[in-house]
Order: sequence, then structure tokens, then C-alpha cells
Amino acid sequence: TTSYGHQSFCEDAARENPDVEFVAMTGDTALKSGLPNFHNAFNMTFESRYVSGIVAGMKLKELMDAGTVTDPYVGYVGAYPYAEVVSGYTGFFLGIKSIVPDAHMDVQYTNSWFDIQAEGKAAEALMAKGCVIIGQHADSTGAPKAVQTAKDNGANVYSVGYNIDMLAAAPTAALTSSTNDWSVYYTEAFQTMLDGGKLPTDWSKGYEAGAVAITPLGPEVAEGTKEAVDAA
Repeated sequence: TTSYGHQSFCEDAARENPDVEFVAMTGDTALKSGLPNFHNAFNMTFESRYVSGIVAGMKLKELMDAGTVTDPYVGYVGAYPYAEVVSGYTGFFLGIKSIVPDAHMDVQYTNSWFDIQAEGKAAEALMAKGCVIIGQHADSTGAPKAVQTAKDNGANVYSVGYNIDMLAAAPTAALTSSTNDWSVYYTEAFQTMLDGGKLPTDWSKGYEAGAVAITPLGPEVAEGTKEAVDAA
């Protein structure tokens, strides 16, 4: 298995080693390649993005109901204008709008999957424009740490992360993170091979299979958030 950034290497290796099965996690060129031993797999992360958006929306509504915030403005730090990112922030935004219909959102790209400084600066720029909650499809703690710093300095701002629990980086600003459970695919793939079966060219599963989730809720989520998440 390999990351999206290495799928061209994965495809070349599959072509050169026809007796070995290669899987590019988050890749998207297996079908186009026509290679029977090259596969793509990625979870339906947009589903957990939607649920994390509900967490964000609940907090946004709480702040607005209290009069602390008057503009339901949300920011999102995105890696690239790529389908995986766009579907994710769309799910996140729709989750927010299910709670706060008037919410609006800006996306700022870093053009990198992992850049702590760029992600932090993007979050700072979005907060400077008035964004109250910062979501992300970027792989570092840069954005949550920037949000925590702003919150420590008196701003009413919160963070929704990705991949990992961000509470260590943003102990009071982090609301939750959208995350993946890769063991679901690994278990299916290994068992398929042990049984002499054929891996699918493209694989994708979500909440129904337990392949996506959100991390534990932070200490400052709005009242009723767990119930809203469970209902979703």
C-alpha cells in the first residue's frame, strides 16, 4: 500500500511485477491503467466530514444563540483543489448547514498535503477574515495549533481536524476530527488474498462498515452534540 503521492510509482511497479498485487490508498488511476494487479482503495471520508460538520454546526449555533458570534462564517484549510478535498469540505459544509442554514465558508489551499507552517498561516488568514471555526483537509497540527493560540489570546474560535485526535495540539479549541479506520480495508484485502480471491479494482466504504469515524469530542462542544452525532 502507498499514498496518493506515490501511486505513479505503484502503477509502474505493478506493470513490472505482474504477479504482485499493488494497492494505492487514496489513488484514482487503477481502472484507467487497465492493470489487473493495480488497485485503489479509500474510505468514504466525506461521510465523517459531514458528521464533523454537525459538531461544528452545533458549536456555531451555540455561539450565535449566546450572541457571542453574529456571523456564521467558517474557514477550511485545504491541501489541493482535488476531488478528495472538495468532496470532504462539501460534506463538512453540508453538516454545518444542517444545523446553521445561513452558514458560509471560505477555503484556503496550501498546495501541500503536509506543511505545518503553511497550514497554520492559512488558518490565521481565515480567522483574520472572521472565520469562527476552522476545518481542514491537511495532515499536520498546524491549523489546530494556530486556532488554539488565537483562542488563548481571547478569540472565540474552534478547530475541526483530520486523521488524528487534535486535543493534544489544541486542548480547548479542538472540537473533533474526521478520521479513517484503515483496518477495515486491510482485513478485507488480506482475507481475500488468503481465500484465493480477487481484490476489487476500486474499493470504498464508510460508516456502514466502520471505516470512518470522528475522534472523541472536545471539552467545549455544544450541549447536545453527542446526541446530534448519534442521530446522524
